Amino acid sequence: MSIDIGTHDTFPKLLLHHALVRGALPAIREKDLGIWQTWTWKHFADEVRALACGLAEQGFRRGDHLALVGDNRPRIYAAMCAAQCLGGIPVPLYQDAVATEMAFPIQNAEIAYAVAEDQEQVDKLLEILPQCPSLKHHYYDEARGMRHYKQPQLASYDSLLQLGRESLARDPAFLEGEIAKGSGSDTAAMFFTSGTTGNPKGVVLTHIALIDRARAAAEMEGITDRDVVLAYLPPAWVGQNIFSYAQPFVTGYCICCPESAETVMIDMREIGPTYYFAPPRVLEALLTQVSIRMEDADRVSRFFYRTFMGIAGRVGGAILEGKPVGVVDRLLYWLGDLFTYGPLRNVLGMSRVRVAYTAGEAIGPDLFRFYRSIGINLKQLYGSTETSVFVCIQPDGQVKSDTVGPAVPGVELKFTPERELLIRSPGLFKEYYKNPQATMEAKDREGWFHTGDAGYFDADGHVKIIDRVKDVGKLADGTLFAPKYLENKLKFFPYIKEAVAFGHGRDRVCVFINFDFDAVANWAERRNMPYTGYIDLASREEVLSLVRECIERVNADLAGEPEIANSQIRRFLILHKELDADDGELTRTRKVRRAFIADRYRTLLDALYGGKDSVHVEMQVKYEDGRTGMLAADLAIRDAKTFAPEAAKRAA
Repeated sequence: MSIDIGTHDTFPKLLLHHALVRGALPAIREKDLGIWQTWTWKHFADEVRALACGLAEQGFRRGDHLALVGDNRPRIYAAMCAAQCLGGIPVPLYQDAVATEMAFPIQNAEIAYAVAEDQEQVDKLLEILPQCPSLKHHYYDEARGMRHYKQPQLASYDSLLQLGRESLARDPAFLEGEIAKGSGSDTAAMFFTSGTTGNPKGVVLTHIALIDRARAAAEMEGITDRDVVLAYLPPAWVGQNIFSYAQPFVTGYCICCPESAETVMIDMREIGPTYYFAPPRVLEALLTQVSIRMEDADRVSRFFYRTFMGIAGRVGGAILEGKPVGVVDRLLYWLGDLFTYGPLRNVLGMSRVRVAYTAGEAIGPDLFRFYRSIGINLKQLYGSTETSVFVCIQPDGQVKSDTVGPAVPGVELKFTPERELLIRSPGLFKEYYKNPQATMEAKDREGWFHTGDAGYFDADGHVKIIDRVKDVGKLADGTLFAPKYLENKLKFFPYIKEAVAFGHGRDRVCVFINFDFDAVANWAERRNMPYTGYIDLASREEVLSLVRECIERVNADLAGEPEIANSQIRRFLILHKELDADDGELTRTRKVRRAFIADRYRTLLDALYGGKDSVHVEMQVKYEDGRTGMLAADLAIRDAKTFAPEAAKRAA
C-alpha cells in the first residue's frame, strides 16, 4: 500500500487522495435497468462534496448521526462519506428490517437525519415518527411513488445535492476546513449488533480502527486497486461495510452494486469479481442449486460430473495449494477443469475470484472442500463488529476446514481458563454507545476484548471456535453441551436449513429442524412424491426419515468425540414453518435466537421432552405483505438412533 495512513487517517481524506491520483478510474458501478453505470473516483468525490455541503446547509454538524436505509447503492455510500466529511457519524440500518426494529437505533442515537433509498424505506421511517420525534429530515433517493407525499420532513436526495452544489460554489473552502479537522481517532461509523438476547448495541468504531484493519488484511492478501468486489450483502452489516467501503477506500478497488437480490447471480457473472465474500448460507444455497441442476441432468452429464468431482475431491485442494500431485492426476484434473470445474466456476460467477472468504458461521467440511477442489481459493476468517472484522485469516498454504486460521498481523489472542477467546487489536471498537456497563464488561482495563466465543488453539496455532461461551452448558449428567456446534453439524447437510438444539440441564438433547424447501422438494419430486407445500412435506414420513438419517450421521460423528459423545441427539421434530427474522426467531444476520424460540414454542419443547409422538400447534404468523393469519398443524416427533463410542467408526 502506497497510501500514508498517518496523513490520510480518515475516509474523506482517503477519498480526496483517490480523486487526485486515480480520478478517472472506476470507484463504484451500479446496475440500473439492466445497464452498468460507473462512478469514477472523481465523480464520487464531487458527489460527496456537494452532499456534505447540502447537509451542512440543513444544520448537520460534527457529532450528529445520519441514518442510512437501503440496498448497496452509490448514493448510500456517498451519504456515508458526506456525513464523515462534516465530522458526523453514519449509522447504517438493515434495509429488510420492519419499522419497529428501526425505532430503537434511531431513538438510542437521537438521529435527526436519514437517507432512505425508496418509498418502502420512507414508509418505515414515517411509521415510527411518533416514537422517534428527533427524526426531522428524511431524504429519499428513488422518487418513484413519492409524488403525493407531502410530509414536511421529506425532501429528495437530488434537492439536497443541488442545495449543496450552490453552497459549495459560494464557499469552497468551508468543506476543506471541515475535512482537515478530522482525525483518525474520530468516530467513523456506528453499527448496531444483531441483538440475539435483547436490544441491539451501537458499536462505535473510529476511522483508524477500520482503516488499519482494512489495510492489514489487504496487504496480507495482496489486494490492489485492480481488484473488483460485488457488494450484495446488507450495508448495515460491518462485514459488507469493510469490503465495500473501508477496503476500497484504502486500496482504490472498484465495488459493483447488483440491480436487485434476484439478479445477484447474473450480475456476478457479468462483473467477474476477483475478491469475494460469502457467509456459509450463501455458499450452501449456491451448491444446492448446482446439485439440483445435476440431479435433473441427463445420465451422461451426471456421470462426467460425478467422475470429475471425484478427481477434484481427491487432488483439487492439493493442486490449489501447490502441493505435489502425480502427472496422471494433474492431467485428469486439467480435463476436469476444461469440461466441469471451469464451466461450474463460470455458472457461479467465480471464474476470476482470486481470494474468497467465508465467515459468520461454521462451514461444513464437505462444502468447504467442494469450493476449494474446483479451484476457488476459499478461506475462513474470523472477526466481529467490535474488532473491525479482521482478527484471524487462513494464510495461503495453511487452509483448514475446521479452524479460522491464526491472528492477522497486529492482533493478539489468548484464551481464558473457561476457553473464552480474548482479543487485543488496533481495530477494537471505542465503546458501546450510551452503554458504559456493557463496554466495561466487554473490554477490560488491559485492552482485551472478551468475545464471548469459546474455543482453543490447535497444534499449528490456528484458532478453533466451538460455540458461544454463554451457550456452552452441560447435560444433567455433566456432559459438555455445545448447541451451536451440533446445529452447525446438522446444517452441513443440504436438506437442513436451520436447527435449534436444546439440552442444558436436561437428560438428553432434542432439536427443532427447518428443512431446505427447495432441496427437499426436488428430492420429493424425483421420487414422484406428491405434496402441497412446506407443512405437507414436513408431515411426510419419508421426509422425517430423511431428516432422521442426517441426525443419525451426526450422532455417529459425535460418538467419536469422547468429551461430547453423550450429547447425541435423541429426539427431533420438523417445525411447521421456516424460522423468520420478521417473527423475531432469527436476527437480521440469520442467527438463531434460541431463548426466544424456546419460549415461543414451549408447547413443542414440552412435547419433545415429555415423550409424546406428536403435538398440535396453532399460532399467529406474519406474511410477506404484512398481513397476519393463524397457522395450525400436527407435528410428528421422532426418535433418532444413538451410538456407543466404540461403534462410531463402524456406523460412520
